[in-house]
Amino acid sequence: MSRTAYRIVQESLTNVARHAVAATTCSVVIDYRPDALAIRVDDDGRATPHPAPTPGLGLLGMRERVTALGGRLRTEPLSAGGFTVRAEIPTNGVS
Repeated sequence: MSRTAYRIVQESLTNVARHAVAATTCSVVIDYRPDALAIRVDDDGRATPHPAPTPGLGLLGMRERVTALGGRLRTEPLSAGGFTVRAEIPTNGVS
């Protein structure tokens, strides 16, 4: 689980550096709860004009990693501009 969490943050930050148009800030929030590890990475770049961006290999790889652990991944443009990546990975009682 920790390796997957690391890779989610790493790939999200890589995507901000490569793809976020005019982004000036990015935030990473990690919330460890008894039942799940939640990760959220947001940037303030310009949102894509498309309702849902075509997933690249990075987003696909993140989804595969999270799904393999029984988790969920949500990626989408933010209504106020920017992009968000949200992952929730069950901890299964692992501390």
